[in-house]
Amino acid sequence: MSVFRTLAFVCCVVVAGCFGSANVYAAEPSKKTESAASCHGDDMLAELAEKAPDLFQKVQTESRALGNTEAVLWKIEKPGVGTSYLFGTMHLSDRRLTELSPAVMSAIKSSKTLALEVADLSEKALADGMSKATDLLMYSDGKNLQSQLTADEYKIVQQVVAKSGMPGEFAGMFKPWLVNMLLALSDCERQKVASGAAVLDMKIAEEAQKNKIAVVGLESIEQQLSALASVPEDQQLQMLKVGLKYADRADDMMETLVQMYLKRELGAAMPFQIALASQHGISADAFEGFKTSLLVERNARMRDAAKSLLDKGEVFIAVGALHLPGQTGLVALFREAGFTVSAVE
Repeated sequence: MSVFRTLAFVCCVVVAGCFGSANVYAAEPSKKTESAASCHGDDMLAELAEKAPDLFQKVQTESRALGNTEAVLWKIEKPGVGTSYLFGTMHLSDRRLTELSPAVMSAIKSSKTLALEVADLSEKALADGMSKATDLLMYSDGKNLQSQLTADEYKIVQQVVAKSGMPGEFAGMFKPWLVNMLLALSDCERQKVASGAAVLDMKIAEEAQKNKIAVVGLESIEQQLSALASVPEDQQLQMLKVGLKYADRADDMMETLVQMYLKRELGAAMPFQIALASQHGISADAFEGFKTSLLVERNARMRDAAKSLLDKGEVFIAVGALHLPGQTGLVALFREAGFTVSAVE
């Protein structure tokens, strides 16, 4: 398998910091048998409450102040057009997520169009997109990742790259954001998806196919890669250094995000990441570029792409759950665009 196809597979099954980047296996529903295995981890936010109560309270306060965090399914209405829906996903195969609720199933079946972040994020499509954007993924200016990390940090990076199916000597070529993506996926989840376990986005796409619902994308693979790569490189590096501190806790990280999703505490995700960073001397400023590029500019682009669909009505929009909350989230942006948006569940 080429380096691009390997990276494409990894990107297909990673959270990417936004509770799931959309992945359409849109050609055919998966015919593999879903693994019965479960990935087990500890809730690190609960752990923070016990070990650093002041920091935990700060996370909670910031989370509650964000707004529009109380639901993952929202109804979108406007006089004269059919009802549409907005659904926040997590790009994981956990059955607590992939067993769609009756409300979600009903919303999908009542729609004529399914809009995901990208209409085709299959391994082949990702590999093709990455092969056209190597400068976003890898250093081409003489720099390398090894020179920017300590020996111990770089050793972990090599191990992570090797576990992802690529030679460890490739590690120095990758830009920090890409290694962060590799870190976000636990060995257990990678193995589950490789064996055919369906992630939440795949379940939604398959339901759409069953009901002969058209599938469209709100952005392109190239736009997604550009957004990730546009985070200032010094901030990418600082975020990577935090991630490397928790490289052996990928299952715990994923369980923490799952618990936030299930408890409808979506606003805690970024404050939690910042809290972890603060424990290692890295300030909140390291996350500003990520928030601007991924949760402000991308949200506005998806809003613009979705508006013509919403004007026609009966569209089911499924994007990573972190794109929903806050003043720059899609719930608020759709309201500003003249739609009534109300929480369902």
